[in-house]
Amino acid sequence: MDKPATYKDAGVDIAKADNLIDSLKSRIEGTFNRHVLSPLGAFAALTEVPEGYSRPVLVSSTDGVGTKLRVAFLTGKHDTVGIDLVAMSVNDVLTMGARPLIFLDYFAAGTIDEAIYKDVISGIVTGCEHAGCALVGGETAEMPSFYPDREYELAGFVVGVVEKERIVTGASIKAGDSVIGLASSGFHSNGYSLVRHVVFERCKLGVGDRVEGLDVPLGEALLRPTRIYVKPVLSIMEEFTIKGMAHITGGGLPGNIKRIIPDGLRASIHVDEARVPDVFNVIARLGNIPRDDMLKTFNMGTGFVLIVDTGDETAVINGLTALGEDAYLLGRIEDAPGGEKVYIY
Repeated sequence: MDKPATYKDAGVDIAKADNLIDSLKSRIEGTFNRHVLSPLGAFAALTEVPEGYSRPVLVSSTDGVGTKLRVAFLTGKHDTVGIDLVAMSVNDVLTMGARPLIFLDYFAAGTIDEAIYKDVISGIVTGCEHAGCALVGGETAEMPSFYPDREYELAGFVVGVVEKERIVTGASIKAGDSVIGLASSGFHSNGYSLVRHVVFERCKLGVGDRVEGLDVPLGEALLRPTRIYVKPVLSIMEEFTIKGMAHITGGGLPGNIKRIIPDGLRASIHVDEARVPDVFNVIARLGNIPRDDMLKTFNMGTGFVLIVDTGDETAVINGLTALGEDAYLLGRIEDAPGGEKVYIY
């Protein structure tokens, strides 16, 4: 008689996945707060809405890391993409004034590599620590023959909370307001299809190569994790009125800032070349990428934007600087009836 077939023979090792979660249990539970009611491993996560809200509104978002994962595969370095995963979602809910409350992840691979899995989940935990939210659960899927060896997919899901009357919509933005930028760490998690096309396909470079203009190997420069702006921005919101916020992701400064500008106005933005990190200039040079394409694809050194009354401009910049952010005046809001909502010079 043929040997009985088992799930493990088919390539799915449930015990291994369970053991890996158990080995990370203390770090994951370290992100919990008193509002998390369910234990790790339950079928679903139970979380109370924190006290102090009279009309709490839940704010949700989901995202992934995109083709930046390909750089992680090439370098064999997997401990930062989890930070990217958290950042892409928590920065989005932050734009509405929400405090991230809980986060869930989805990790799928053909076969779970223990070292890779631990590094990825550890990065997610680190991201949750930076954002002040609880990693309450997720899904680990082992899908034999579906993904190449040592490759995986990631997705993340966040739920935040904001007082209804304090939701940031951009509706109160007016001409004369100040546009404040917060520096990025580099590409964050956007534009990597173009980056990879330029460096790996056109220029035939490797992740370990040294490139003129970069002070670290190429792969290290490309894997710098997305900055998480949650704690400093929420802190500054306790003291100042923030009229609008934008997370600078795909579409760059013009594609994201325009989403919060009311009709009849425009944000006049100055991209100071002295503030553009070297990695952007390197990619532009290697790919001969037009400036307009750079601006519409990448954040160009500004990862997050706040719009405030001009009278609060200096105090907000100083406050964010004191909290460890590189904050600066990026532009002004102007009247622009019928025109483009973002002008960059």
